[in-house]
Amino acid sequence: MLSMLGAPVSRYLALRALVRLPLPSRPVPRVLGVDDFALRRRYDYATVLIDVETRERIDVLPGRESDTLEEWLRVHPGVEVVCRDGSAAYAEAIRRALPDAVLVADRWHIWHNLAEAVRKEVAAHSTCWAKSGPPPAEGKQAATTRERWQQVHALRERGVGLLACARRLNLSLNTVKRYDRQGLIKFR
Repeated sequence: MLSMLGAPVSRYLALRALVRLPLPSRPVPRVLGVDDFALRRRYDYATVLIDVETRERIDVLPGRESDTLEEWLRVHPGVEVVCRDGSAAYAEAIRRALPDAVLVADRWHIWHNLAEAVRKEVAAHSTCWAKSGPPPAEGKQAATTRERWQQVHALRERGVGLLACARRLNLSLNTVKRYDRQGLIKFR
C-alpha cells in the first residue's frame, strides 16, 4: 500500500513506526476486577485487571505479588470498587493503596466456595444416609428378568448354543451372553 502511495518504505519500518505510537489512554475504571491466572501452571503467573462495567481488559501485570498491584493502583487512582478473588495478598494491596475503595468478592469465587462447602458438608453426613432400609418389593421387571435368566440357563444345561437360545427365547444375543456369563444372581 505504501508503494502505491509513492512512499518507498519497507513493511518492517512501517511496523516499527506503528509500535512506537503511544497507545490511547483509557480512563481509570470505576469498578476494577482483579484476578490471577497461570501463564505456565506452577511456574509463571500474571494478574489481569478488567473494567467490570465495560468488560474490557485494562492491563496485565507480571506475577501475582501484592506490591505490583499496589504500585499500579497508586499510579491509577480513582477506582471506587474492586472485585477480586479470595487472595489475601490482593486484599492487603488494595487496602494499602485505596483505603476508601469497596472490596467485593466476584461471583465465580463465591459460587465455587459455596459449592465446595456444600460438598464437604454433604460428605461429612454421608454416613447418615448409608444405613440400608428394608429391601424394595420385587417388581414385575425383576420377575421377568429372573424368569429369562432361568430359561437361558436351562437351555444351556441341555447343550443349546447361545444363538439358538437367543432365537428360541426371542432375546438379543448380547442379553443371552450376559445371562450365560452370570452365575446365580441375586435379584432385588
